[in-house]
Amino acid sequence: MATKIRLARGGAKKRPFYRIVIADVRSPRDGRFLEIVGRYNPMLPKGDEKRVELNEDRIKHWLDNGAQPTDRVHRFLDAAGLLKREPRNNPTKAQLGKKAQERLDEKLAKEAEAKAAAEEAAAAEASE
Repeated sequence: MATKIRLARGGAKKRPFYRIVIADVRSPRDGRFLEIVGRYNPMLPKGDEKRVELNEDRIKHWLDNGAQPTDRVHRFLDAAGLLKREPRNNPTKAQLGKKAQERLDEKLAKEAEAKAAAEEAAAAEASE
């Protein structure tokens, strides 16, 4: 059976609370799970020690048995020192989309034309 270490959402509307669970990959997000191995409360401040609580012994056991963590849980395990997570690189993240780039090019062309026209007018006035 393929298992994942993932988050199961609980809590009220606009007040999320997550359990870190071991679940079959085919079961729904908030559905059936095998074991609860931790908690995550995103409403607490980042420095609070109760924001992420992990049962490290059980997590090690499940990792040894082939459970794969989701990306968010992998970040928690990396912060706890249980796993190593390589940083991701997206070199195109800061680049504009096609339409936004076209609009920017048009705007720059108009500004260059206006600047050239202003320089010509200033040169014509200076020569008189």
